[in-house]
Amino acid sequence: MRVFLILLCLSFGVAACAPSTSSPQLGPDGLPLPKLYRIRPADTAEIQFRVEDGVNALRRAAGVAPVRLNAQLNAAAATHSRDMSLQNRPWHFGSDGSSPIDRTRRVGYPGQFMGELISETYETELVTLGAWSEDPVTQKVLLAPGARDLGFAWFQEDNGKIWWTLVLGGQALPTATVATPEIAAVE
Repeated sequence: MRVFLILLCLSFGVAACAPSTSSPQLGPDGLPLPKLYRIRPADTAEIQFRVEDGVNALRRAAGVAPVRLNAQLNAAAATHSRDMSLQNRPWHFGSDGSSPIDRTRRVGYPGQFMGELISETYETELVTLGAWSEDPVTQKVLLAPGARDLGFAWFQEDNGKIWWTLVLGGQALPTATVATPEIAAVE
């Protein structure tokens, strides 16, 4: 009996090591279908730091100063991501008519709003950042020379759709100086 149990356990162990015979599902283009990117609450800091690192790599390559995560801008981004989901459309105005500048003021951000990027997608934060970095309009926002602070957040629906928002801010300018903030969207 003991020998039988040992052989049975060994056969299960060998079977577990065997390669899977199921092939990935393919889309109409013949490529494997992507797996759903599901974000857990515990992933927040890791995702935000990955985006900060990615943005700063782009900025470094362009010769502009790095940005750092800012809790107030993260809050403004999170509020807008959830609001876009409720409105079911990616755009820069809140359901209450608020602009990105209004949202940064509401969270008490003391600096100047520099730009906002938004996206509605099922893709990861790095794929989304890559798309933003390839578009000339959104790239201009990412590389804004005066930006010093970064806010990044998202809202993921039950079906997996993710609403991403990235906000950049910088030092407050003297009242005589007027800067035009950059706002861009990639869908």
